[in-house]
Amino acid sequence: MKLVRILVASVAVTVFNVVVGGLTCGWLFNWVYKIEPTNVWKPMEGPPGVVFLAGSLALSLILVLVYVLLRKGIPGPNRLVKGLVFGLCVWAVGVLPGMLSTFTFMTVAATVLIYWTALLLVVLPLKGLIIAAIYGK
Repeated sequence: MKLVRILVASVAVTVFNVVVGGLTCGWLFNWVYKIEPTNVWKPMEGPPGVVFLAGSLALSLILVLVYVLLRKGIPGPNRLVKGLVFGLCVWAVGVLPGMLSTFTFMTVAATVLIYWTALLLVVLPLKGLIIAAIYGK
């Protein structure tokens, strides 16, 4: 395995995650978190802390490692398309079941779930694209 590329891709995905999260959930679409019920959210007194960043990096590393393990079996004519397909697959098997469970078993506004589902439909293929572009063949 190309360890340096794996680590660089993990850091790049983490930075992308933080920037997109800050711009979308923290700013442009933060109004969705004001829809009742609001008691499900922890109070935020600033950006997420070190625990979130460390956890995000660890999860990004896992995502990159899964791509590395599966990349030869991902359909697509080139690595960038394979990255997009990988992201869509992660969305289909990760986000959709999670959103159904959240809708079924938790008290979260349906608007928030629709927002998260749509946001991740865009973000996850882009993460796959970043990983594929950095990791290479």
